[in-house]
Amino acid sequence: MNSDMSMTVPPPRTTVERLHGALRLLDRIPHDFIALVSRFSIAAVFWQSGQTKVDGWHVTDNAVYLFENEYKVPFVDPWLAAHLAAFAEHFFPVLLVIGLASRLSALALLGMTLVIEIFVYPDAWPTHGTWAVCFLVIAAGGPGRLSLDYLIARRFGLLG
Repeated sequence: MNSDMSMTVPPPRTTVERLHGALRLLDRIPHDFIALVSRFSIAAVFWQSGQTKVDGWHVTDNAVYLFENEYKVPFVDPWLAAHLAAFAEHFFPVLLVIGLASRLSALALLGMTLVIEIFVYPDAWPTHGTWAVCFLVIAAGGPGRLSLDYLIARRFGLLG
C-alpha cells in the first residue's frame, strides 16, 4: 500500500473525551419534557398544600388558625391570607398542568414561594430553592409544546 494512501487512524480518545461525549447526550433532553416535568411536579406540591386548607369549597378554621398563629404573614389579615393562599394553591397549579398562562402562573407561585421563604419558613431555603428552579424553568423557557399556551400561540401565529 502506498504511504500517502494509507488510512490515518484517529488517536485513541481519552477518558475525559469519552466522558464529555457521554455528558453531551444530556443536551438532547428536550425542553418540552423538562418543562412538562417541572409543571406537573411543582403543581402537585402546591395543589396538595391547598388541599390541607380546605374542606370541600370552604377554607378550614385550622387554616385560618395557622395564618393567625404560625405563618403570621405581615400586612395581610390572616383570614384573607388563608383564603388567598387556598385559592392560589388550587388555581395556579391547574393552569400549570394544562399549560395555560403558564409563565404568569409560575411567576405568581414563585412570588408566593418568596413570601413563604422570607416571612414564614426562612430556614427552608433548600426546598424553596428547588421550587424556584421549577418556576424559573417555566417562566424563562416557557411551558413547552405540550401546553395550551403553545397551541394558542401556534393558532395565532405567535411562534418563531
